[in-house]
Amino acid sequence: GGPSVAFPSMAIATAVSLLVTCSLLSAAVRSDSINFYNIRPPQGATPYPRSFKCFTCEQASDNYSCNRWAEDKWCPQNTKYCMTIHHFGHHGKTKFVSKRCATLEDCNTSGCRHHGNTHHTECVSCCEGMACNVELPTNHTNAVFVWSQAYGSAALGGGRWNYMLLIVSGLTALLVLCQ
Repeated sequence: GGPSVAFPSMAIATAVSLLVTCSLLSAAVRSDSINFYNIRPPQGATPYPRSFKCFTCEQASDNYSCNRWAEDKWCPQNTKYCMTIHHFGHHGKTKFVSKRCATLEDCNTSGCRHHGNTHHTECVSCCEGMACNVELPTNHTNAVFVWSQAYGSAALGGGRWNYMLLIVSGLTALLVLCQ
């Protein structure tokens, strides 16, 4: 009597365990589960001091497509920031997304503007740091220009600013994952 009872319960436990493992593995390898916040600076040589990369795309259909297929190349030396341009309709549906490396002058256009003739809104944001332009600007609260203070200033500067940006990005990622 003993072995015949243990075998079915062991088989059921094994089957449940395999199902859970398979579903976790399939969720882990799905292409829409890529963590764009986990971009690490390269370990090898860089083209110039303080060089960086941004997510780059031209009129992608949505933010995920832009980030997923962004060209992996160094930003030109005359740029210092990453820019995101988000065009969307009056119901918030994305029309297209463009991302690129940018200069200080480019980033002076940060903010949102409504284009009455085409009935869409354009929001522009800029940031400073390696592949910092993960998110889309959608309103005046997040269509901003975020940069660190010059090194040596009394304000939140250099490493501490990058640390705070990392914490905010991490918390944002957790909120997205928990939804």
